[in-house]
Amino acid sequence: MILAPRIVKLTTRNGIDIQRTLPHRYIRTIGAWCFVDHYGPTDQENAMSVAAHPHVGLQTVSWLFKGEVEHRDSLGSVQIIKPGELNLMTAGNGVAHSELSLRSAAVMHGVQLWTVLPNSVRECAPMFDHYAQLPTFNAGKFSGKLIIGEFMGLQSPARVFTELVGVELEIAPGSLVEIPLRSDFEYGALLISGDLAINQEELPLHHLDYMSAGSQSAHMSSTNGAKLVLLGGAPFQEEIVMWWNFIGRSHEEIVEMRTDWNNRANRFPDFDDQIHGRIPAPPLPNVHLNPRGNISPAAN
Repeated sequence: MILAPRIVKLTTRNGIDIQRTLPHRYIRTIGAWCFVDHYGPTDQENAMSVAAHPHVGLQTVSWLFKGEVEHRDSLGSVQIIKPGELNLMTAGNGVAHSELSLRSAAVMHGVQLWTVLPNSVRECAPMFDHYAQLPTFNAGKFSGKLIIGEFMGLQSPARVFTELVGVELEIAPGSLVEIPLRSDFEYGALLISGDLAINQEELPLHHLDYMSAGSQSAHMSSTNGAKLVLLGGAPFQEEIVMWWNFIGRSHEEIVEMRTDWNNRANRFPDFDDQIHGRIPAPPLPNVHLNPRGNISPAAN
């Protein structure tokens, strides 16, 4: 099932376009992966200038192909992320952060991903981890870097709370390769650049190919070469309420999170950054937010 991206604006500060493939009308999670944004490449000045904003109940997974971004958060973390490095923020019961692209890099290109925290740990204290060194592999016609989980016999050091995998892959020009999969995982393949066919079906640029659990491999081919991000995980069984930057289990929890952020509650301490702003939570919709799980792809 191929998921087409929706075009959204990163912030009201600038006009950078984001290609968002998850959540989708029919596929809301791939494993615990619940949010997939692809941005760039762009040489726009101040391509990323996201003022302080909150998160609850999730992990943010920041990954760059080009550029540099400064992360600051309410834990006191200050970290510049570069291509091939991982910023992993576990929001737990509440954290705030900001993100600012640096002028030291002329082009910005990356993905912003989220994972759902399972009910057993979603109220944990917030944490921030930076991983500058991650496992790499070269299988001849394809190579890559492991972001999260286990792949090709390698293990990422990244701290996660469900069975997940995330890997940046490059397919050599003129290649047909067999990518190993876990049969108990579902997967999504996001095409970042180049051309790619998966199991003989062409995948358009910026689109995401959803693969349900049950396969032990995927055949991928490319004429001119391709870069993609492969995301997978054990199907996430819990129903969730996902609204703005919050993930809860009920409408009432979301209302409380929103109120706490707008009222500067203790779980969202202020912090200093170069942006000097704070994004207010938007108005709630005039409907009751009900917990949801995935809808069968057959519904499409």
